[in-house]
Amino acid sequence: MTHDGIGMAPRRLHMLWVLALWLLAGGIAQAASPVRAPWWTDLPQMQTTQVYGQTIRYYDVGEGPTLVLLHGLGSSAGFDWGTVIPELARHYRVLAPDQLGFGASAKPLINYGPATWVDMLGAFLRERGVTRFDLAGESLGGWIAGLYAVRAGQAGYPLPQRLVLVDAAGHPSMKPVTGQAGRDAVLPVLSRDSVREGLSRFVFHDPGIVTAEVAEQAFRARLAEGAQCTQDSFWKNLGGDDTVFLDRPALAGLELPVLVFWGAQDRLVPLANGRDFAEWIPGARLALVDDAGHAPAIEQPQAFLQVLLPFLQADPSAGDAVR
Repeated sequence: MTHDGIGMAPRRLHMLWVLALWLLAGGIAQAASPVRAPWWTDLPQMQTTQVYGQTIRYYDVGEGPTLVLLHGLGSSAGFDWGTVIPELARHYRVLAPDQLGFGASAKPLINYGPATWVDMLGAFLRERGVTRFDLAGESLGGWIAGLYAVRAGQAGYPLPQRLVLVDAAGHPSMKPVTGQAGRDAVLPVLSRDSVREGLSRFVFHDPGIVTAEVAEQAFRARLAEGAQCTQDSFWKNLGGDDTVFLDRPALAGLELPVLVFWGAQDRLVPLANGRDFAEWIPGARLALVDDAGHAPAIEQPQAFLQVLLPFLQADPSAGDAVR
């Protein structure tokens, strides 16, 4: 995948292979991040519920309006959102599930795709009695959040009041060449060294975040989660349904405030994709965070919150809420 989101199939599939490992990315460090410790280990205890008979573990912290956070592929709610959940919980009731197939949630041996997680999200919200909420997703979570916003009304699911797409996947440029989606989507062997190299070389703009402790605990978490079969299934089925991609016709029908949020140094999901999303969604706002790769909430949490909170606190009916 090139920076404009359009490239030859082998290059695109190579980048998607990296995405399948972490679904996070970054470049060579230019400035230090304030994050230095394992940020996903000190969160409150997760709660448990059943959705379509499957065990879903999730964070439910704070009081106030409901904010739902969706993590990316091969990750978990704590890893992707742990740096900002405590502050967000001062203003909101934060619901952050480990999505089906990831983290501490159930991992049935099924064919996974964005539509799977959309349906799971809709049922999860109904099960929790949520009718009014804001929705934010990072990377694959952004893809799911966008697709959910597109499909929720017709499916009878509760509609979000605001939508935040953080370095979102799902751009039409990710569509694989016919017949090649599963053939080349091979995951690398999981090891402590591969985790450390993957995090420091691909995940973060500042590789200094990946201390020996972070690498050790991340490896331990990946072993415990056992989500590589989910990722493999996702990639093998990626080309099976073109209607799940976030293209212009789908996004043009959204009628809610939308913030498209991007790490300025994201080398995995190109900024050009974010610019397309912001152009295709009526009234959407594009915001960039400097010195951050594919996961700005992890790498620059304060800068992330300084943009996110005013957007969430603006009156969604006001004309300037998304300007």
